[in-house]
Amino acid sequence: MAAEKRGEARGAGMEENKENNQPNEGLGLEILQIIKESQQQHGLRHGDYQRYRGYCSRRLRRLRKTLGFKMGNRHKFTGKKVTPEMLSDSRYLLLVLMGAERAWSYSMQLKQEANTEPRKRFHLLSRLRKAAKHGEELERLCESNRVDAKTKLEAQAYHSYLTGMLRFELQEWKAAMEAFNKCKTIYEKLASAFTEELAVLYHQRVEEISPNIRYCAYNIGDQNAMNELIQMRLSAGGGGQMMAEKLEALITQTRAKQAATMSEVEWRGRTIPVKIDKVRIFLLGLADNEAAIAQAASEETKERLYESLLSESRDAIQAVREELKADAKQRDRALDGETCKVSNLQYLHSYLTYIKLWTVVKRNESMARVLQAKLKEPQPDESKRGPRPQDLIRLYDIILQSLAELPQLLGMEDDHSFQKEVALKTLVYKAYRCFFIAQSYVLVKKWSEALVLYQRVLKYAKEVQVQAKSCNSSLKDLPDVQELITEVNAETYSLQAAAILDTEDSAEIPSQSQEVKDNKPLCDRLEAFHLDPSLVGKQPNLVTFPPEFQPIPCKPLFFDLALNHVAFPPLDDKVEQKGKGGLTGYIKGIFGFGS
Repeated sequence: MAAEKRGEARGAGMEENKENNQPNEGLGLEILQIIKESQQQHGLRHGDYQRYRGYCSRRLRRLRKTLGFKMGNRHKFTGKKVTPEMLSDSRYLLLVLMGAERAWSYSMQLKQEANTEPRKRFHLLSRLRKAAKHGEELERLCESNRVDAKTKLEAQAYHSYLTGMLRFELQEWKAAMEAFNKCKTIYEKLASAFTEELAVLYHQRVEEISPNIRYCAYNIGDQNAMNELIQMRLSAGGGGQMMAEKLEALITQTRAKQAATMSEVEWRGRTIPVKIDKVRIFLLGLADNEAAIAQAASEETKERLYESLLSESRDAIQAVREELKADAKQRDRALDGETCKVSNLQYLHSYLTYIKLWTVVKRNESMARVLQAKLKEPQPDESKRGPRPQDLIRLYDIILQSLAELPQLLGMEDDHSFQKEVALKTLVYKAYRCFFIAQSYVLVKKWSEALVLYQRVLKYAKEVQVQAKSCNSSLKDLPDVQELITEVNAETYSLQAAAILDTEDSAEIPSQSQEVKDNKPLCDRLEAFHLDPSLVGKQPNLVTFPPEFQPIPCKPLFFDLALNHVAFPPLDDKVEQKGKGGLTGYIKGIFGFGS
């Protein structure tokens, strides 16, 4: 942390010296460039407003110390303001700018925390007012004749931006729109008047405030603003994660206002009342999300939109589940006594689950289409791992798993047309899965298995065509089965030719070279010559090591088994008989007379 502060101080000193060395025609300050560089280097690249606020506070302290602009002493605070008469150095303008940035970053930090603590919104508005006040003071100081024209325009744009943010949070849409439009106009004029490097910064700022202008226009009464926000989201793939999240938040707020008029939805001939706000917002934006996915220019944008749609569907399903748990009568399958139908809430849960599962199917199909196109392309670098048929098999496994859950939805058991549609879709994706399994067998030269699987693909495809005619179902939302049949026929001929060539190549191999597979070491086959490439490799099979055990004669062991059966002669007559000597004998023994 200390090293970071020292590096921060060195960088700030260099910037302040650069700001101080201005030409004689007036003081200048690159306001937008300074704040953008500071934000990117000190936390805002990752949305860390608290870190950026700490940086602003430390930089303010360094500026005051350098300029001798002290607010009293350690015992008493005495407030001071920068006046136009003090503008002998551009760092006085930087002092006011850092004060505005500190207040703005604190308000953005509170905005993140206000999602869970609503009371912090009051503090948020207070900090935004403080930032706008600092911006107004900066604009007033820049009206001095000592400041150049470019800095005056940037100060006006910066003040308009902070004012617009304040009015936006206060939901004063007309005033916010006027302030944002003024800011946008100034930055567009500056972009056309200066170098391309600075023009990029100005255009980025214009792109940042454009969604806010559209949202304000919608709240004032412009119905086309919602469509413009959706189009901006489609083109926001390169604008950064924060830009995409900002657009998502604005679109969600817009749909929340429209959802107040939505009360029911119709699915498969049944009208379902919708009373949960989160579900209303999700269903209202479903058609827009599907249209946005269809219009997405890149696969990355399409993948991001699919993930957003799945996340919203999971939230909506969770809201319905909580509602079902709250009502004990509708927790399980609640049947109406007269019509014997699933309850509306359960049917709504089935509808949302169907949307989620079908979205998973379409997302994985889109990913499979991209991988299939890459699979057909030649790989320039063979060292890198490219796409393989196994990757596509995994995607189609997920698709079939999702389709297997659809017939089990509550309320769909007696819907025979729905069951037939799901069975038809399952056959289509089974055919594609079987096709890529066959291709994986082709790669390992298992010709017979691959040929059988290709025949299975044709069988599935013919069943799909027959069932589509019998139930009058359309295959426009599914992969093209006829194209698959054509590809399988071509692959079958190629497979048969490859199998014949492989058989001929194996027949040309000499029979002697096949005898090397007996795994005998070289020392055991010295009498026969075989071309064995393994002998010059890292592990040549020369001898058997460790050697095998061989039988050898061992030293005999002798055991005396006859001892147990030998009867020894008695030796009682040879053993000396000891008599009873008494006390006399004991005394003789002591003195040695008896020995």
